[in-house]
Amino acid sequence: MSSTGGGGRGKAKPATKSVSRSSKAGLQFPVGRIVRCLKAGKYAERVGAGPPCTSPPFSIVNRLFRSSPQVLELAGNAARDNKNRIVMRQIQLAVRNDEELSKLMGTVTIAASGVMPDIHQTLLPKKAGQKGDIGSASQEF
Repeated sequence: MSSTGGGGRGKAKPATKSVSRSSKAGLQFPVGRIVRCLKAGKYAERVGAGPPCTSPPFSIVNRLFRSSPQVLELAGNAARDNKNRIVMRQIQLAVRNDEELSKLMGTVTIAASGVMPDIHQTLLPKKAGQKGDIGSASQEF
C-alpha cells in the first residue's frame, strides 16, 4: 500500500472554514463557553444543542451583550455631566433612566451604585396661589 498523505479512504476533501455556533445562531455571546459552563456545573448529564441558544436566561444575556454599547454611551453622558470617569453610579443612572434597560434589569441590584434620586410629592412644598391654601390672607364666606 502506498501512502499518499490522504490519511483515510476516498478523495481528500478541501479544508472548510469553521463557523462558530454563536454566528450560526446569530447571537453575540459565546455559545461554546456557555455549553462548557453548563457541562462543568453538572446541571444535567448531557447538554444538547438547543438550550445554550434558546433558553430564556441566555436570550437575556444576549440582549445585555447587544445593549452594552448603549449602556456605556448613556453612562458616558452621565459621567460627562458629573465627573470625568464612568463609575457604577453612572451605570445605575443610565440603566434606570432608560425605559427598555430599566425593564430588562428591573430586579438587578448594581453594587456600589446608590439609589435613584426621588422626592415624594407630599414632601415637596406646595405651589403658591392654589385654591384652598392654608394660611391665605383673605377669607371668603
